[in-house]
Amino acid sequence: MTRIVLSEEQLPTAWFNVLPVMPEPPQPPLHPATREPVGPDDLAPLFPMGLIAQEVSTDQWVDIPGEVLDILRLWRPTPLVRAERLEAALGTPARIYYKDESLSPAGSHKPNTAVAQAFYNKAESVQRLTTETGAGQWGSALAFACSQFELDCKVYMVRASYDQKPYRKIMMETWGSEVVPSPVDQPDHPGSLGLAISDAVRDAASRDDTHYSLGSVLNHVLLHQTIIGLEAKEQLALAGDARPDVVIGCCGGGSNLSGIALPFVPDDGVRLVAAEPSSCPTLTEGAFDYDFGDTAGMTPLLAMYTLGHDFVPPPIHAGGLRYHGDAPIVSSLVRSGRMEAVAYPQGKTFEASIQFGNAEGKLPAPETGHAIRAVIDEALAAKETGDERVILFNYSGHGLLDLSAYDDYLHGRLIDS
Repeated sequence: MTRIVLSEEQLPTAWFNVLPVMPEPPQPPLHPATREPVGPDDLAPLFPMGLIAQEVSTDQWVDIPGEVLDILRLWRPTPLVRAERLEAALGTPARIYYKDESLSPAGSHKPNTAVAQAFYNKAESVQRLTTETGAGQWGSALAFACSQFELDCKVYMVRASYDQKPYRKIMMETWGSEVVPSPVDQPDHPGSLGLAISDAVRDAASRDDTHYSLGSVLNHVLLHQTIIGLEAKEQLALAGDARPDVVIGCCGGGSNLSGIALPFVPDDGVRLVAAEPSSCPTLTEGAFDYDFGDTAGMTPLLAMYTLGHDFVPPPIHAGGLRYHGDAPIVSSLVRSGRMEAVAYPQGKTFEASIQFGNAEGKLPAPETGHAIRAVIDEALAAKETGDERVILFNYSGHGLLDLSAYDDYLHGRLIDS
């Protein structure tokens, strides 16, 4: 069985909240001025109360609103695919499965939370959302979601990606959003997610009709993404594998990794692996500390692995992974030893992406290539030992709007930083 598909009736109707089962709970966010734990009133200027409640919920399961499910059914459940041709090309006894999140309207996992966030804001009569985007996957997702709920949307896109990926900008504008390069006041700066967050938060805080929307890092974002792993559990069982031996996702802020991995946190014997860029090695080389989520120091301080909120990573093509920090949930899991982290240079990830593309016929996003690099390394390790391990990874997005990155790699222009 190569493709394992669930029916619409099998779409999960509740998100999985990992907080009650974590080895060590994340430390609370702190107010940027007082350094005291933030409360709901501190977050209310930026987020609707429905999302604030999810941010601190200790309920194991959180119901998915019917209006959100109606939109998710446009592409969900997504298939689980056995990568048999990649297995054959590698000569590995490992069984490799991937969750194909590239089938969403925006081409990635990001709409899973964008739709939910747009719904909760619309329910509280918010008229406009602002956000940041790195590679444009999140901005595209929120633009789509806002179009579904008739919300205005302004996206601050990291300037390096704004220049590298013009078609992402066109996609967002087609869905009715305004897109500007960030930082807005430094036209010669390549930008970073931290700077773009500052621009978006500053905008939202200045208008009564506007809230801010974040595509990763925060608890409620990771919660919404668990629909990926919940579906994968059911599909693996249908494929005849009770559980995976290892679950892998690329990691910038932690959303797609958490989506595939968090439902497996309670399962003994399942390794969880985060794959990040060596040019932005937050989990592998960063310090665990309280730090701002943005560059300007406007957001709450989060307990996370960080390279420093003023860190500006090189303008690699995996723009969605160019973040100085990481989700507190992911950081806590790595710190406790429940999750592992590996880092790869850009060239190695494109090498893996092209190998995957030639075997499986799909071109992954540059971010997804980091997960595929880790998958191939795991499969080759299994080949050495003769281990029939089951490898599950999140195919978090396609690379059809990232072809300039492949062109740079194929013609020797890629900076391997």
